[in-house]
Amino acid sequence: MNQGRNLLVTALGIWAIGRAALAAGEQPRFERTEDVIYGRKFGTALTLDVFAPAGERNGAGVIFAVSGGWFSAHEAIAVGFFEELLRRGYTVFAVVHGSQPRFCIPEVVQDMHRAVRFIRLNAGRFGVDPDRLGIMGGSAGGHLSLMIGTTGGPGDAGAADPVDRESSRVQAVACLFPPTDFLNYGQPGRDFLQALEEELKPFQAPFDFVELDKESGRFVLIADRERRLEIARQISPVTHVTADDPPMLVVHGDADKLVWFQQAEALKQRLDEAGVPNKLVVREGAGHGWPELQKDVKILADWFDTYLRQPAGQGVGQAPPGEAAEPGER
Repeated sequence: MNQGRNLLVTALGIWAIGRAALAAGEQPRFERTEDVIYGRKFGTALTLDVFAPAGERNGAGVIFAVSGGWFSAHEAIAVGFFEELLRRGYTVFAVVHGSQPRFCIPEVVQDMHRAVRFIRLNAGRFGVDPDRLGIMGGSAGGHLSLMIGTTGGPGDAGAADPVDRESSRVQAVACLFPPTDFLNYGQPGRDFLQALEEELKPFQAPFDFVELDKESGRFVLIADRERRLEIARQISPVTHVTADDPPMLVVHGDADKLVWFQQAEALKQRLDEAGVPNKLVVREGAGHGWPELQKDVKILADWFDTYLRQPAGQGVGQAPPGEAAEPGER
């Protein structure tokens, strides 16, 4: 059990780095509200922590998907990872989703949609503009960020729950080394079932897709190969890219052997084809996380500055003129 958990933490590659960075550097001042309940399922509360800068706030919010290997826990929230955002005046929402091994990826995606809708409904309470929300994460958290970016949309106007009436759309996405295509994992035609026999072997549980059997009242595993592949297609961000998607940034190491660099390239190709503003920043020779990762969080913060802040004379989403290209950018 401990070995599996360690693998999950390693897969995210940012929790320990975030804590170390916070301890080593000057800590930003912020107000933390813990365990805000954004939903419930099967009698269990779904929670997020709100981090509000103690100084000047810029009115925008960034949602941080606390996820590595689709494992999520309150103790995994590493303030150091998003301290740069706090310094720049962003309010950060650290979302803990229903975790594997109990919940599989499609269920986790639903939690993230719920979190965005909840934050938007309560934007006034949190002091953020509901039309200036971004989302970020690393590895599985990056995958979830892209799923919200590509599938976020209007709520159900007739829903009894006011949260469900809100949109789950965000205005910008920035993430690190995310999976993007489970039907073509590492190379064209190599699906996630093959990857589960090799590099994804420690991550079986989040791919144990289940459905409720009405006769027995039990959740049962979906064993049919074609159905499993269809679910994999539905949880692949590349499947859902459309021209109206928000701007997306990916930072990825080209030597990653867990989430292959090909995943970033596949997403960029689809975004380019659809005309969605995007950047791929390449870290040459880097694997699934790297020692200078904390510094690269500034690139994510810059992305949100471009698309979420409201500088004088510019509207939201307008890139500042003469923006310089980042090294390794594509």
